[in-house]
Amino acid sequence: MDMVMELRTTNSVVIFTKSGCCISHSVKTLIRSFGANPTVYELDTHPNGKQMEKALKNLGCQPSVPAVFIGKELVGGAKEIMSLNLRGMLKQLLG
Repeated sequence: MDMVMELRTTNSVVIFTKSGCCISHSVKTLIRSFGANPTVYELDTHPNGKQMEKALKNLGCQPSVPAVFIGKELVGGAKEIMSLNLRGMLKQLLG
């Protein structure tokens, strides 16, 4: 878990994904559409991906990807990001 907690501080927006996950791709595209330049960690290609996935699950991410941190805080997964966007709050968080 320490690795995930440390990596979430590498950028104002950090996304943990898997390269073959279409939902993760949609979340990355949405966040980038607001001008954000997130740091993205692909768990299925990262050397410590399995440990990071376990840590994300321990943080309450179900499923483990996508997991989005904004301002070092866990915002959540696709459901939370899409909900924030529909309510007009995602752009505000990213700004």
